[in-house]
Amino acid sequence: MIASLAMYDWPGQSTHWDAFWSHIRDALRARNMPAPEHLSRDGNLWDHWQNPDLILGQTCGLPYRQRLHEAVALVGTLDHALPGAPPGHYYSVLVAHRDAPGEVIDFEEKTLAFNDPLSQSGWAAPHAHGLTFNRTLHTGAHRESARAVADGRADIAAIDAETWRLIERYLPEIAEQLRVLAHTDPTPGLPLITAKGRDADAIFAAVQGALTRTDPETLSALHIRGIARIPAAAYLAIPTPPPLSGDVPAA
Repeated sequence: MIASLAMYDWPGQSTHWDAFWSHIRDALRARNMPAPEHLSRDGNLWDHWQNPDLILGQTCGLPYRQRLHEAVALVGTLDHALPGAPPGHYYSVLVAHRDAPGEVIDFEEKTLAFNDPLSQSGWAAPHAHGLTFNRTLHTGAHRESARAVADGRADIAAIDAETWRLIERYLPEIAEQLRVLAHTDPTPGLPLITAKGRDADAIFAAVQGALTRTDPETLSALHIRGIARIPAAAYLAIPTPPPLSGDVPAA
């Protein structure tokens, strides 16, 4: 059995995610559903997401609509209470170095640092914002994209707004080197999924019940306000970004 909630599971947040999972686990078991004792933190996320033993996972909107939606069941979407976003939605924060002049459009011909070509927030969102980039730097993680801009290896990055909050909390030395240029439009947030054939409605109810049993300090640390039902069609309707081109070596 696998449970993986890795997308915002930073080292400083792990104890909070463990506490939240313990309540989800107990709520699942109370419904006679199997649930692992602990979250899985080892291995490849794609292996987790596509494993028939997946009880609960968290993926990104772009992998869900491009590769996963026919192979998994959609459970729901955690609501991180982002200002200006509907429940369960999120957006990207477009950042540049604090000393770099100009508005967001002035960075279009410069280098975009991005975490992954299958990232809704890091790759698809800036393109949906009307921007195109001929030069890119593939960093592997949002925090590394922010670091690349702070270090001058890239000029702009699109950071998932919840991850930006974590950068401000845990990596202030990076955040203080950056300035926010703009926010992208909200899109459905990171979907919770389970293996195809499992009872997604019962798992939704278990997560919903766990939220009422998790202490407020834990939910506050995780910025979780609730869980939303967002239909699969809302994820599938988001435009697909152009393929990656013009990548420059990471340094």
